[in-house]
Amino acid sequence: MELGLKNKVALVAASSQGLGKATAFSLAQEGATLVICSRNKKALAKTAEELRDKTGAKVVPIVADVSHPEDIDSLVSSVMKKFGRIDILVNNAGGPPSGKISSLPDAEWEKGFNLTLMSMVRLTRAVLPMMEQQRWGRIITIVSITAKQPIDDLLISSTLRPGILGISKVLANQYGRFNITVNTVCPGHIFTHCQEELSQYRSKEKNISMEQYLEESASNIPTGRLGKPEELGDVIAFLASEKASYINGTNILVDGGQAKGIH
Repeated sequence: MELGLKNKVALVAASSQGLGKATAFSLAQEGATLVICSRNKKALAKTAEELRDKTGAKVVPIVADVSHPEDIDSLVSSVMKKFGRIDILVNNAGGPPSGKISSLPDAEWEKGFNLTLMSMVRLTRAVLPMMEQQRWGRIITIVSITAKQPIDDLLISSTLRPGILGISKVLANQYGRFNITVNTVCPGHIFTHCQEELSQYRSKEKNISMEQYLEESASNIPTGRLGKPEELGDVIAFLASEKASYINGTNILVDGGQAKGIH
């Protein structure tokens, strides 16, 4: 299927590894020009090289920490200077720390607020004026299953991520008339480096091996397995395309049926 992404400029946040990296690959395979960012300069350069080698896409890596407003300003300014536009924004950030309310001080909540919620707010706010001017844009935010089904040991995530669904719906209402769509995707248990670390933490809590924990997790998913990062990336590439021009203000769960509610 031709998605119409050739030569579109896509900015994918936190994309040196995991879901951000998979998303960058899916967009690059469809011909998009990629700007990727990460705090880790070495990992970022390696990912940029992989993207170029495997897809032939034009890839620009920029070191940035999306929890810092000054880094976001510099990032967007650099993209605009180089390309003059941003057609696709994929908001993404590492997850906030896990824990119980008794073990999470204010500093962790503030860190999570800036990383999880305000990175999305700031990046979106920075790109909307240019998208409105060009009367075309796609804003997709990678959220989490916690936005739809809170998880006990992911307290900060379960608190903040539903807010991303709220602001995304409001922005979809306000900017749809400019041919700008605003959507969210909620990945479930997808095996990335971040999920591996979380699985190690949870398996220790349960006093079982990580392999046992992963088997147990898979058994609770109707498809009987964990997801692959590229399965999320391909959904995002579709949402970024012309083919999805009538999908706006929607949240899509990519979780193998793990969330139990009606959505």
